[in-house]
Amino acid sequence: MKRRTALQLNYGLMILPGFLWLFLFSIVPMYGVVMAFQDFNPARGFFRSRWIGLENFKYMFMMGDSIQVTVNTLIIAIGKMLLNLIIPLLFALLLNEVRQRGFKKAVQTIVYLPHFISWVILASVVLNIFGYQGVVNTVRSSWFGIDPKVWMTDASIFRQIVIGTEVWKEFGYNAVIFLAALTGINPNLYEAAAIDGAGRMRSTWHVTLPGIASTIVVVGVLGLGNVLNAGFDQIYNLYNPLVYSTGDIIDTWVYRMGLVNLQFSLATAAGLLKSVVSFILIVSSYTMAYKFADYKVF
Repeated sequence: MKRRTALQLNYGLMILPGFLWLFLFSIVPMYGVVMAFQDFNPARGFFRSRWIGLENFKYMFMMGDSIQVTVNTLIIAIGKMLLNLIIPLLFALLLNEVRQRGFKKAVQTIVYLPHFISWVILASVVLNIFGYQGVVNTVRSSWFGIDPKVWMTDASIFRQIVIGTEVWKEFGYNAVIFLAALTGINPNLYEAAAIDGAGRMRSTWHVTLPGIASTIVVVGVLGLGNVLNAGFDQIYNLYNPLVYSTGDIIDTWVYRMGLVNLQFSLATAAGLLKSVVSFILIVSSYTMAYKFADYKVF
């Protein structure tokens, strides 16, 4: 009994730093949401600032910028969600057909590595590639005689660059999920399909895809919970005032309103509204994942 108690105490001490970190940096700061219902003045603080109810939310919906950043967020986030499902799935299906194990592992490792690189570093790479004297313009001018173009200041293609570079960074990591699911398919099913005269394409359609259908559903449905997270780190390091019309998202708008323009209450109201909607979407996505794929958190 004493040994069990001592063991439980040791486990409790091990997780104590994690709980303290969670409490100090995730629970305590939540009190700051009261700014969304105040005309917050840093000199007065939370307790003496004037309460104005839902005025910040009303003002936010009246601003044209708020509608535009919401549209931008949805377009970018949905584009990322769909392509981060389709491209990794196709890549995993193709890589699964490779029979040379060494080559297969090498390719998987290479495409997996960008996931671990911060957008602070990758943004510099992307800006250099699409810069005025970058690789893209060099190829265009040298091979096709087309005049160089400043890609990162063109609002009409900024979303495509953001979505494309995000998919390039993450598809190797996301493909691991599908590769793991593919290993769970019974090889006898492929042998039976071959006996019935099925080729590679038919085996993929009738054996492989049904075998990982639940995984595809789980990945797709859980992605709905992040539909309002278009990637602050990436866009903050890539965008500029010339592409605000198509590249500004809720997170970057909140950052500028709160920390640059010092409109703390307005920024908090926008962030709180986004958090509430995201919470509803996350709960809904987990409910749908449980209903359609029997996915359980616990």
